[in-house]
This record gives sequence, structure tokens and C-alpha cells, in this order.
Amino acid sequence: MAREAFVFLPSVLLLLALAFLCNAATKGGGDEVAAAAAACRATDLVVWQRATGRVVEGKPEYAVEVTNRCRCAQSRVLLRCYGLSSVEPVDPRAIRPVDDERCVLHAGRPIRRGAPPVRFTYAWMTPFDFPLVSSQVHCNTTAS
Repeated sequence: MAREAFVFLPSVLLLLALAFLCNAATKGGGDEVAAAAAACRATDLVVWQRATGRVVEGKPEYAVEVTNRCRCAQSRVLLRCYGLSSVEPVDPRAIRPVDDERCVLHAGRPIRRGAPPVRFTYAWMTPFDFPLVSSQVHCNTTAS
């Protein structure tokens, strides 16, 4: 029994020391993380689209790419899409309506700077603007 306590005590002390160090490290970088998150702007999520030249059921097709230029990842990205009307199927993994006005991009997963753009196509009478409604910014001190 005494031997078990002897092994157990150093393990507990090691865990406490690691917890203390992790807590100190995250508190030290808190201001830096907050500043990086504040530096993200709506214009950091860039929506680029072009007509593909294809016509689907008499409507022009548009290709859309969305990239993140902020150093912090952005998730739960909501774009204004007004239901995203299209005469061709739109990839729901890329964009999906959540109500009559907004669409969630990339199934809500993080979009990181430097990652491949989120891409989808749709066909409708006129192109949509897809302005940013909201996103959650995720920064850490090792983000680049």
C-alpha cells in the first residue's frame, strides 16, 4: 500500500504542474489571441464568382469560391443567400440554406487561410451576392 501511494503522489504532482503550465501559457497569449480575432474583418472572407458559360434549363451557371484571408480560422460562416435558388443541385457540403435568408458555408466547419477555397456552382437568372452575415473566429498563438 505504501509503495502504491509512493507511485501515485508523483503522478498527481506531475499532472498539477502540467495543468499550471498550460494555464499560464494560455493566459499569457490571451491578449495576442484577442487582438488577432479582432483583426478579422468581413472582407477577410472573400466570395469570388464568375459565370461558367454553361446554361442549365435556360439559366446561366455560376461558379463560386470562398476563401479566408484572416490569419484566424473562421467557422459557422453564414452568408446571406435568400434560400439559394438554383435549377441545378448545389453541393450541400459547400453551402446549405438554414432558413429563408441565410446559408451555412462548409457545413459550419472551420475555413483556414491558405486552405483550398470552398467551391460550389448554381444556376439561376442572376448571380447572388453572398454577403457575410456572421462567423466565429478561432485564433491561437500559433496561427500563421
